[in-house]
Amino acid sequence: MKSEQELREDVLACLMAGLEAADPERLVRDALEREESALPPGESVLVVGFGKAALRMSWGADRTLGDRILGGTLIVPHGSPGKCPPRLRHYHGAHPIPDAGCVAGAQAVRDVVLRAAQSQTQLLCLISGGGSALLTLPPAGIPLEEIRTVTRELQLAGADIRELNCVRKHLDQLKGGRLARIAGPAPILALVLSDVVGDPCDAIASGPVSPDPTAYADAVEVLKHRGLWGRAPEGVRRHLQAGLEGNVEDSPRPDDACFASVRTSIVGNARTAAEAAVGCAQGLGYDSQLLSVEITGEAREAGRVLGQRARAIREGSAGPRMPACLVAAGETAVTVRGAGKGGRNQELVLAAAMEIEGLKGVALGSLGTDGIDGPTDVAGAIATGRTVRRAREQGHNPSAALGENDSYTLFHALGDHIQTGPTGTNVTDLQIVLVSDEH
Repeated sequence: MKSEQELREDVLACLMAGLEAADPERLVRDALEREESALPPGESVLVVGFGKAALRMSWGADRTLGDRILGGTLIVPHGSPGKCPPRLRHYHGAHPIPDAGCVAGAQAVRDVVLRAAQSQTQLLCLISGGGSALLTLPPAGIPLEEIRTVTRELQLAGADIRELNCVRKHLDQLKGGRLARIAGPAPILALVLSDVVGDPCDAIASGPVSPDPTAYADAVEVLKHRGLWGRAPEGVRRHLQAGLEGNVEDSPRPDDACFASVRTSIVGNARTAAEAAVGCAQGLGYDSQLLSVEITGEAREAGRVLGQRARAIREGSAGPRMPACLVAAGETAVTVRGAGKGGRNQELVLAAAMEIEGLKGVALGSLGTDGIDGPTDVAGAIATGRTVRRAREQGHNPSAALGENDSYTLFHALGDHIQTGPTGTNVTDLQIVLVSDEH
C-alpha cells in the first residue's frame, strides 16, 4: 500500500496533468491551424478577448497570426500573470463581482467591434470562463452597483451558472448575442475555452456571440424562484419589467441574421483536463475510470458521493480494481448558510473527508482549474482517511465547519490546501480519488 504522502503526491500529479492539458495558448494555436478556412492566409484580423484565459489565449493568436493582427482589446482578471501581446491592449477587472475596470474594458471591446463592423474586418473573439463578469456593460439606467448587488445575491442564494447568466444576459449591452448584433456584417471566429458543464456556447461568458434561448421573462422567473425579485435593485426591476412589456429589445434568437457570419469552435473543456488526468493516473499504475465531466449540484452532496465511491472501492464492493483512480469534473454550487470562509472545491473535499474517515490508502482532491476557489486564495484541497481525525485533534469540528461553510479555516489549519495562484485557464473543476492496493 502506498503511503499517505505518496497518495497525496499522486493526486497532485493528476490534477497538474489536467491543468497542463488545458493550456490556452497551445489550444488556440491548434484551433487556428484547424480553422484556416475561417481565417484565410493574409487576411487582417481584429481581436477581442475576455475571461480568465484571455491573456494566454491571446498569445496563441499572436504567435500564429503575427502582424496580421491590426489591434484589439482584452479584459482579464486583476492579478493575471504575464504581459499582453504588443498589438493588443488590455484592461483588468474583478471577478465574480464586476467593477469599474470591467465596464471600461467592455466599452473598449465594443469600440473594437464597431471598428470591425464599419470596415468589415475579420473579428477574432477569444472567450473563456469569467467573461460574464469581466465583460460588463450595463444598459442606461442601471448603475454598476446594482449589477454587483444582484450578482452577489444570486450567488448567495445558490443560483447555478445558467440561472446567473440568464439574469446577467438581460442586464447587459453585449451578452446574450448582442456583441454579434453590433459586429454585423463583419465575420466572427469565436474560439471558446469552456468552463460550463456541457459546453453550451450561450452560457460561456454569457454567450456574447451566440443565440440566446432565454428571454426577459426567464430572467424575472429566476429572480422570483430565488426569492430576490421583490428586493432586487430598482433599476434592475425597471429594466426587466420594460423587457417583459416589449419596450426593450430582447436578445437575438437563432434565426437572427447577425449569426450568419459567426463561426464558433470549442478549443478546450472539462473533458480535455479530465482525460489528461486519467492518462496520468494510468501512467502511475492506477486502474483509472472517468466518472463524469458533468458533475453539478451542491458541492457537499457531490463530495459525499465521491467519498462513498472511494469507500466502496476500498471495501471491494464496487468500482475499478485497486490501485484505483476515479476522475470527475464539472461545476458544483454552494448554498451559503453559514458565516464561514470557503469555496465549492474545499466544501466538496470536506464532505468527502467525512465519508472516508478512518480508511487507509485513500486520498482525494478537488481544485478549480482557474486556481481560485470561491472568495479565497487557494484552488482547492486534499483529504485522506486521516483528515477528520487530524482536524479534531487540532480542535476543529468538521461537521460544524461544513454547516458554517467554513472549509477554508479547517484545511488551512491542516496545511491541506492546493495553492496554484491564478492559472490563466478555466475548464471547470477537477476531482481525483485514489485508492491504493493493500500490498
